[in-house]
Amino acid sequence: MTIDWWTLGIQTVNVAILVWLLQRFFWRPVAAMIEQRRDATRRTMADAEAAKAQATTALAEIDQSRAGFAKERDAILAAARAEAATTRTALLADARQQAASVEAAAKAAIDQANAAAAEGWTERSARLAIAIAAQLAARLDGTVVRAAFLDWLVQEITTQSGTVMTNGATLEVVSATVLDPEEQERTRQRIVKALGGDPPIEFRTDPALIAGLELHSPHLLVSNSWRADLERILAGLIERGKADNASHAPFHGGVALDSGDESHAR
Repeated sequence: MTIDWWTLGIQTVNVAILVWLLQRFFWRPVAAMIEQRRDATRRTMADAEAAKAQATTALAEIDQSRAGFAKERDAILAAARAEAATTRTALLADARQQAASVEAAAKAAIDQANAAAAEGWTERSARLAIAIAAQLAARLDGTVVRAAFLDWLVQEITTQSGTVMTNGATLEVVSATVLDPEEQERTRQRIVKALGGDPPIEFRTDPALIAGLELHSPHLLVSNSWRADLERILAGLIERGKADNASHAPFHGGVALDSGDESHAR
């Protein structure tokens, strides 16, 4: 077997040229492309790692924000509960105060109504008692009673005449019933003696006096009758009833006459 060295040499040269061509126009571009792909892959991986890190950081921030939101929510709920409790307490206190005010106003109105009713009944009872006393006293008018009232009238005139002058004015003697001439003359003499002068005197009747004598003049007034006494007693009973009602003391409508009630002269 013989070797054709020329053919082998030519083929070797062809192979070398082919290798050089492949290396220059195929392997280098392919290697560059592969390296570019590797670089792109490495950059993509780095970007992915960075994105992952950012995502992890974002998730941590989200978890932290969620924890903060939970704490804030709990704080808001606690504040709302505390405010609701405070508002409820304030509303209950205000409601109790309003209820107490309404109750006090109602009690005051009831007490006022009861006091007014008690005063009304006291006054009506007193007026009834006075009316009954007036009816009974009217039956007692007579000479003896008029003589007693004349004594009281003269006594009162004697008390006042020292400071009050008649100055010549006409005096008017008022009686519950008509006085006969003898009684008029006796009354005139007693009054003139008490006054220490001789003023003109006229006589007039007024059944409303019930019993008694009154002396009227521009400078002298002596109320000396059962009407005046009963009016005074009525006023005292009404005032006493008001005082008893004001102090919540029971008032029985009784008539208690003290030593001042024994004097009929006014």
